[in-house]
Amino acid sequence: RNLTGKLHRRGTPWKPGEYGVVVCVWVYDGRGHLLLTRRAREKSFAGTWENSGGAVKAGETSRQAIARELYEETGIQAEPEEFELLDSDRERNIFYDHYCLFRRIPLKSIVLQPGETDNVMWASFGKVDWMIRTGKMCRIIGHQFYRQEKALRLRNPCQISTCLSLAGKIWQGQGRFALAFFAVSGYNEKKRFSGVRRKRFCRT
Repeated sequence: RNLTGKLHRRGTPWKPGEYGVVVCVWVYDGRGHLLLTRRAREKSFAGTWENSGGAVKAGETSRQAIARELYEETGIQAEPEEFELLDSDRERNIFYDHYCLFRRIPLKSIVLQPGETDNVMWASFGKVDWMIRTGKMCRIIGHQFYRQEKALRLRNPCQISTCLSLAGKIWQGQGRFALAFFAVSGYNEKKRFSGVRRKRFCRT
């Protein structure tokens, strides 16, 4: 990439050999979650979810641009050198730089940008996949996620304590269901097991 020193007005066609740069960042908490924001009603693809990002402005480096975009959209402050480059690609006249950033921040501390974003969440990898498949995620961002998912999982594994907690909740839910079933059906667990024992010992 070579800087031309020229300004390009958004919405006007690109000339041959000219390119713009768009930056995106996946903010992760180290516990298996990614930070997502929802596009405001005034935006294209309104109501869909995405990661933070935007176009590089004149005079900015790629890392300076993603630091600015993240702060504008979420209020999260980070130095340009804190962003880790995952990969870069090009589509027509646009280069895309994809970054990730470790931040563990409560949602109540997020400052949304009016007219840009209107909601925020921490989402697990499973939830992100479900959002993509159900059309709740911005389609372009969904494609990017699948390309970078492996690299993100390596940096952002699900903690054992979190997984055990989830498994415990599922187990407790199943237990409550089983107890409710037994109570409603009048099931006699003791009688069932005594019957099994008698049957087992009578076999020849």
